[in-house]
Amino acid sequence: MQMSDQREIKADPATVYAALLDPDMLKHCVPGAQEVEGNPTDGYTATVVQKVGPVKATFKGQVTMSDMVENEKLTITGEGKGGAAGFAKGGAVVTLTPTDVGGTLLAYDVEAKVGGKLAQLGSRLIDGFAKKMADQFFTNFVTQLEGPAEPAEDDAPEGEKKGWLGKITGRS
Repeated sequence: MQMSDQREIKADPATVYAALLDPDMLKHCVPGAQEVEGNPTDGYTATVVQKVGPVKATFKGQVTMSDMVENEKLTITGEGKGGAAGFAKGGAVVTLTPTDVGGTLLAYDVEAKVGGKLAQLGSRLIDGFAKKMADQFFTNFVTQLEGPAEPAEDDAPEGEKKGWLGKITGRS
């Protein structure tokens, strides 16, 4: 299964790049993540609980970062084993391009494969699930960086910080 998409983020490429390497950010963004630990140099370990069709499994795996060009691109590769459910592995090439308004265009190309019981579910179900997982990850990522959608006309309390970006910069 392969897919590509892009998202516009209201943060500069350096902030987006740093967030992609932050294990706490990854834990908040990966659907079903129970634990994400590690660093970009040594890689990350992750525990993710997911239900794909009738199969529910706890995947334990490794995630590595490679082809890293600071604030511009990186490749994320992961492999997880879900016991009797089988395995899942894949990767994403992520590129960051500054936008004219001070934000970042994040583009990604994802490739994923499954084996074991999961592979028996059929490619349409697996492809749909993989697309949903990638979409959910990047939607969560944008929400964590930018905060929830802006409330209408000053409904937010004065000084309230929004999202991961607000936490690290003190800006909302």
